[in-house]
Amino acid sequence: MTAMKFPVARFRFLAHLALLCTLALPWRVEAFETRLDVRPAAPTLEKNLAAASSLLVLAQENKLAPQDIMAAARAEYGRLLGVLYENGYFGPVISIKLDGREAADIGPFERLSNIRNAQITVRPGRPFRLGVATVAPLAPGTELPSEFRPGAPARTSLVREATRAGVDGWRKVGHAKARIAAQDISADHAAARLDVAVALDPGPLVRFGKLRQTSPSAVRARRVRQIAAIPTGLTFDPEILKRAATRLRNTGAFASVSLTEAPELGPENTMDIELALADAKPRRFGFGAELLSQEGVTLSGFWMHRNLLGGAERLRVEGAVSGLGGETAGTDARLGLALTRPATFGADSDLFARAEMEQLDEPLYFSRKATATLGISRYISDSLSGDAAFEYQFSDVRDGLGTRQLAFFALPVSANWDRRDNALDPTMGSFVSAEIMPFYGLKQTGSGTRGYLDARAYRSLGADAKVVLAGRLQLGTVIGSGIGATPPDMLFLSGGSGTVRGQAYQSLSVPVGTSRSGGRSFLGLAGEFRFRLSDALSAVAFYDAGYVGANSWIDATGGWQSGAGLGLRYDTGIGPIRLDLAAPVSGGGGGLKIYLGIGQAF
Repeated sequence: MTAMKFPVARFRFLAHLALLCTLALPWRVEAFETRLDVRPAAPTLEKNLAAASSLLVLAQENKLAPQDIMAAARAEYGRLLGVLYENGYFGPVISIKLDGREAADIGPFERLSNIRNAQITVRPGRPFRLGVATVAPLAPGTELPSEFRPGAPARTSLVREATRAGVDGWRKVGHAKARIAAQDISADHAAARLDVAVALDPGPLVRFGKLRQTSPSAVRARRVRQIAAIPTGLTFDPEILKRAATRLRNTGAFASVSLTEAPELGPENTMDIELALADAKPRRFGFGAELLSQEGVTLSGFWMHRNLLGGAERLRVEGAVSGLGGETAGTDARLGLALTRPATFGADSDLFARAEMEQLDEPLYFSRKATATLGISRYISDSLSGDAAFEYQFSDVRDGLGTRQLAFFALPVSANWDRRDNALDPTMGSFVSAEIMPFYGLKQTGSGTRGYLDARAYRSLGADAKVVLAGRLQLGTVIGSGIGATPPDMLFLSGGSGTVRGQAYQSLSVPVGTSRSGGRSFLGLAGEFRFRLSDALSAVAFYDAGYVGANSWIDATGGWQSGAGLGLRYDTGIGPIRLDLAAPVSGGGGGLKIYLGIGQAF
C-alpha cells in the first residue's frame, strides 16, 4: 500500500478557504428576552419595577454577553427589593431565573456560554401600613409630612422624609449638629404593619465661627469674605449658608462654590465654615442671531471680564445690529459698556455703571442717543431683586413732528420676581417685571413718569409637562409729558415679535397732526399652547393682541390689532430654537410673517 503525500502549502490554502466560507455563511444568535410577572396585578407597582430593572434594559438593547446578564441578575434582587420597600411592601418574594435556573443559585465562577431568557417573578404580598409613627423631640414650628401618621402607606421614602424634616427643624433654629440618636423600626408581617420610632438628639445651640478658604482664588480673600458675608458670632442658620453660596455664584467669577460645615465644634460651640472655590475662566464672549421676515436679521454679541480688578468686578462690552435686510425701516445699532461691583453697599447690593450709544432707524422716527446710568442692584431673595439708578439721556430725534434735541434726568426703579423653573424654556411658575421711572425734562423734553409691567405665567398639564399653557400681560403708560415732548423710544408701539406676531413691525400707532407717533398707553396680551411631540420637538399655537392709545390710560380713543399662528421648537439643551409662522387676525396687516430665534417667545 502506497502512502499519499499532501503538500503542506495546499493544506493551509484549503483551511483558509474553509474558514472564509464558514464566515460567509448566514448565522444568527437568538435575542435575549426578559419577562416580568407581578401577581396580583398592580399596574403602578409593575411600572416602577420595570423602570428599575437592568435585565429589561439589557433585553431592549439586545445585550447578549453572559457576564453582563449575570451581573445584572445578581444586582436585580436589591434593586427590585428597594422599589417594593419604597411602595410599602415588606414581605415580598422575588425570583429571577436565567434559562430556568435561579440566578442566586448560579455560582460566581460558573461560566455560561449563552443566556437566552430571564424570567422575573414578583409576589409583593400585602401592602404595609404605618402603626407607630413618631419622630421626637421636634423643634418648635417643625411640621412632619402629613402622610406620616398611623394607618398611612408605609413607604420608606416617607420615613426618610419625616426624619429629615425633624433634623432640619432643629438646624433651622440653630442646632447645626442635630442628628438621629436612635431608631426602632419593626415589621409585623401578620398584621402588615410597620412601626417607626425615631429619637433625635438636637445637640447644642451653635454659632457661626470663621470662614476658612481652603483653595486659592484670583479674587482677593477679603472680597470673598465680603461677598459671602458669613456673620461670625451669630446663631447658625442654614439659609445664611445657602444665600452666601448663591451670592458667590452670582458674581460669575467662580466655576464652583462649596461651603462645608466643620465636623467638630470650636470653643463656646462655634462652628467654622470651610469654603472651596474654583475660579471660572476670567474672559467670556458670546453671540446671538434672530431672523424676522419683515424686520430682517438681528446680530448681537458680547465680551466680558469676570474679575477685572481682583474683586469679582464684571466688565461687559456688548453690541447689536438689527434690521439687516429688513423691509420696514433702516438699520439699528447699539454699543454698551457696563461695570458691576458685587457686595458694595452690603452683601446683597451691587454697584453698577453703564454707558450706551444707540441709533434707532424705525418706521416712524430716527434717533441717535447716548445714556449714562449709575445705580444699585439689590437681591432680596432667590426670586426677587430690584434696581434703583440715576440716569441721564441725550438724543437727536427726527420724526413727523420735526427735528429736535431731547434730554432728561431720570430715576428708574425696577423689580423682578422670577419663579420660573427654566428661564429659556419655562414649563411652570411665573415672572413679573415692573419699572417706574420719574423723569425731569431738559431742552425740549417734558417731565413726567413712565411705567411698564410685564407679567407671565406658565402651567403644565400632566406630570410629564407634555402640554404647557403660557400667558403674558404687558402694560405701559407715560404720565405728565405730552407725545411731542417725550423721546419717541419711551412711547409705545405694537406689532412684531415682541408684541403682536403676524402684524407688521411697529404698525400700530396713534395720529399726531398730519403724522403718526407712538402712544402714551399700551396693553399687550399673548397666549400660547405648547405641545411636546418628542423629547426634542414641540409644537406651539399662539394668539397675540395689542392696544396703543394717545392718552395715558386705556380708553376708547386707542386702537387694537391681533395676530395668530403656529410654531415649532427644537430643544438644543441650552434653549429651544424657535420658528413661528403668523398672520394678522384684526387691525390690518397682510401676508404671512416668519420669526426665527433662540428661546421661547416669552
